[in-house]
Amino acid sequence: MKVIGLAGWSGAGKTTLLTRVLPVFRAQGLRVSVIKHAHHKFDIDVPGKDSWRQREAGAEEVLVSSTNRWALMHELRGEDEPRLPELLQKMTRVDLVVVEGYKSEPHRKIEVHRAANGKPFLFPDDPGIVGVASDVAVETRLPVAHLDDIPSVAALLRRSAISLDDVLSMSAAES
Repeated sequence: MKVIGLAGWSGAGKTTLLTRVLPVFRAQGLRVSVIKHAHHKFDIDVPGKDSWRQREAGAEEVLVSSTNRWALMHELRGEDEPRLPELLQKMTRVDLVVVEGYKSEPHRKIEVHRAANGKPFLFPDDPGIVGVASDVAVETRLPVAHLDDIPSVAALLRRSAISLDDVLSMSAAES
């Protein structure tokens, strides 16, 4: 199982991009799951919401996590939010897990950047960012794909993904 993240500021279009990339992966015969970081209280599988859209787009599983609970529904009841490595180990084995959010975790990530958001790029300060998907030209040595070039974004995600064992090693080294 390989893992790659999508990181970016709120409003950058991470969920929209992911729901456009998932059908490409499915057409390539990949089994793909998603872990999405949410904030505080959330409900899942409500039509139109992110987890519902990702499942409808083809994810085998969608695991949503926040400070209050994570789902495949598990109430935390005051416990600390699980870290990404713990959540990854709970996932059914698939070809690829795409992690949306968790920008402070030490896994490899593709930054999603939209100019209209008015936010700075994350990549200069985050060594975990290994590529950028943006709607503007980006001056960097990192690989870059345009947000609307979905086949290129899918290829960038696949090329940048690393094994679950490598993600767990990175996390252990950080602890």
